Order: sequence, then structure tokens, then C-alpha cells
Amino acid sequence: MEHLNLLWSNTGLNQMVWGQGLMLLVGMLLLYLAIVKNFEPLLLLPIGFGAILANIPGAGIAEGSGILHVFYVIGIESGAFPLIIFMGVGALTDFGPLLANPKTLLLGAAAQFGIFATLLGAIGLTAVGVFDFSLTDAAAIGIIGGADGPTSIYVASKLAPDLLGAIAVASYSYMALVPLIQPPIMRALTTEKERQIEMVQLREVSQAEKIIFPIMLLMLVALLLP
Repeated sequence: MEHLNLLWSNTGLNQMVWGQGLMLLVGMLLLYLAIVKNFEPLLLLPIGFGAILANIPGAGIAEGSGILHVFYVIGIESGAFPLIIFMGVGALTDFGPLLANPKTLLLGAAAQFGIFATLLGAIGLTAVGVFDFSLTDAAAIGIIGGADGPTSIYVASKLAPDLLGAIAVASYSYMALVPLIQPPIMRALTTEKERQIEMVQLREVSQAEKIIFPIMLLMLVALLLP
């Protein structure tokens, strides 16, 4: 009987707390969405699998000398992983439509108002006593409103490391669910005739323009940002 008690005391079920159980369910949900529903599998599959590994009770994979903690120190604390992701995204981005119609830049700029709306929302929830977020916590949460996963991870790692996991899961999950979120909003804000309009590129953008534009943008950002 003593050996059975010792065996039970060392099992993950005995050591599990409610938070770990909840995150295990979240991880399984993300895996389901990625594999069965095919919602952004490149994002949700590793996030879901990582959430399950990090929350296995007693394993310590995400702390101390655990392999996930090693990845965190090397890639997240150093800022290397977000930079690598940004370079990959930049290499895949086609700036042709933007260069052909520069006015569309305003659409991208307007999206950044989501950052301030989310920041004010987090501060408001703290003011009414629903949550207890500090200003740095609220700022890290606010970056989610920019719909940019790597930026959310980088800012959270600097301002609110304790919220990094939740912020990463929230930002990537809602971006992956855009195909579910956007259609009812678009139907509510547009008519059927407007939705049938076919967008065409105004002019053909040369290869030289596509090469020079990101290089000039990089130089401006590097020279102007403090």
C-alpha cells in the first residue's frame, strides 16, 4: 500500500493544479482547430503542442533546465526568435499592391488604433476591479490589438514576462480565427453589391521598386527611431 501511495503521489494527476488542467484543455483545443478544422496549422499546431508540454505536472519542461525554458532563454529573452520571424515574414511579403496604391497604407496605420483600444480596455478592467493589471501589463496586453504575433511576444517578454504565455496564445489564436471572425462583420458593414466588386492592382510594380522600397524603409527606421 505504501508503494501505491508513493506511486500516486508522483503522478501528474496528483500534482496537477487547476491552471495546468485548463491549459492542457486549451492546448488540445488548439490542436483540434489546427488538425481537424485546418485553422492556421503552422501557428496553432506548435502553440497547442507547446502548451501541453509546458503544463505537464511535475515534468518541469518549461522551467529550470527544461528544454522549453532553454528555448525561451535563447530565443525569446534574447529577442532572436521574433527577429527571425520578422525576416521570414518580410521575405514573403509582396509590397506590389501597396506601391501601386499608396493610399492603402492608411488602412494598415488605422489598424494600430487597436493597440490603444486594447490598452485602455485593460486599464478600464483594472479600474473597475475585474483584473489587477499594472501599466506595463496593460501595455503588453495592448500590443495584441496590433494583430502582430512576433511583436506581441517581444513586447510581452520585456514588459510582462509573467503574461507572455497568455498573450502569445491570445494573439495567435485570434489571428488564426480571423476566417471565422471577419465574415459576419464584413456582411454587416457592406452590401452584397459591394462584396462582388473585384479589386485589381492599379499598375504593374517593377522589380526595382519592390527591392528598393524595403531597403529604404529599413534605413529610415534604423536612422529615425531612438
